[in-house]
Amino acid sequence: MPRIYVPSLGPTDWRRLLADPGKHWKRGNSALELAVCWEAARNTCRGLPPEVAAALDTVPSLLGSELLVCFPEHQVALEGGGHPSQNDLWALLRTATGNASLALEAKAGEPLDRLVRDWLPDGDQRSGKPLRLAALQSILGIKEADVSTIRYQLLHRAASAVLEARRFHAHAAVLIVQSFNRAADEESWKDFGRFGELLGASPAEGALHQASVATLVPLYVGWVTSAPAGNELLGAAV
Repeated sequence: MPRIYVPSLGPTDWRRLLADPGKHWKRGNSALELAVCWEAARNTCRGLPPEVAAALDTVPSLLGSELLVCFPEHQVALEGGGHPSQNDLWALLRTATGNASLALEAKAGEPLDRLVRDWLPDGDQRSGKPLRLAALQSILGIKEADVSTIRYQLLHRAASAVLEARRFHAHAAVLIVQSFNRAADEESWKDFGRFGELLGASPAEGALHQASVATLVPLYVGWVTSAPAGNELLGAAV
């Protein structure tokens, strides 16, 4: 996990961080939309896209949250080896009562990766995946839950928010899915709803709800929908 970051001069600085810039840096794709959206908000009073700010304001302890720093493609190491959780964006927020950790997953028609039952190895005793899954379930307070029909990406993204909250001594963790194509993300919305139910939350668009399970710090989950960038903003980005 990197410990030194270079400040961004604009959306194109996000492009080089992608695993496949040629494939993912296109109009309508979540990577480009996310970069343009968050860069456009950098000089606002709170430094947050309006939909994200509005969702945070639905929780009294997060009301008025301001962006301190955010890191595109932020990697969080997970137990069990293998690849870290690579957040589309991770942010540290300042709230009235301390700091909060925000892990954000951007979507614009892309699926939420595999179901846990499809991600787990088939009889490979050397795989670290069962250990990783057990660690994720422990972090999220769902040790005994059946997660076979949950999208693995949601598990490790939520765990990232919690782990970074602990690392930065934040009082809360937040997972937000930011959609830039609501119609194309309908299946992801349904997957997110099942994940919220697993955590004892009731996800709603434009709002956050606290998980009722015993996480290391309070965890809030929510979904926001943002309009795709217009031609002027996109012209500056590409």
